[in-house]
Amino acid sequence: MPDRRTQIMEAAVRVIAQAGVRGMRVEKLAAEAGVSTALIYYHFHDRAGILRSALEHINDRAERYTGDAFASTDPRTQLEHMLLLEIQGTTAVRENSIAWGELRASAVFSDDLREPLRATTQAWAHDAETLIRRAQTAGRADPEANPADAAERLTSLVEGLSERWLSGSMALDRARELLAGAIIVELGPI
Repeated sequence: MPDRRTQIMEAAVRVIAQAGVRGMRVEKLAAEAGVSTALIYYHFHDRAGILRSALEHINDRAERYTGDAFASTDPRTQLEHMLLLEIQGTTAVRENSIAWGELRASAVFSDDLREPLRATTQAWAHDAETLIRRAQTAGRADPEANPADAAERLTSLVEGLSERWLSGSMALDRARELLAGAIIVELGPI
């Protein structure tokens, strides 16, 4: 059984995914989580605290469902799996991706979200860059590729493809196909 804080964060991701950041009201969150509003304020202090914590929770969830990517010892395979696992039809990935997009869109207008979102995005790109560098060292990626630029383009592409897929503008298989092709373009053929 998850602790109360985790229970509230799971509910926050669902509410943000369903109603957007603007539709995320503390009363609505309390009802979804099955707790009192007072308990939410106790744990998170205010709405901004809820949103920052939701962003952290989304990242933790993503790390859990992309963790399978590291079963391989090949850094290129790890990178491919890490990125492709962000575009899959499971409930957790769908909720995470939708909530992430909502938080990203809200950060345009919210200074409270902008810095944590920037830091999270940079950490994800850095993880991808590290895997690209390792792939280059292992002879599994074009040694001329710029790892930082390739990582930035690939993680940005994942977000864009995810938005298109989730909005119904593109089929899931097509999004995954385009991402796999982009990895080849960025890193070179195997």
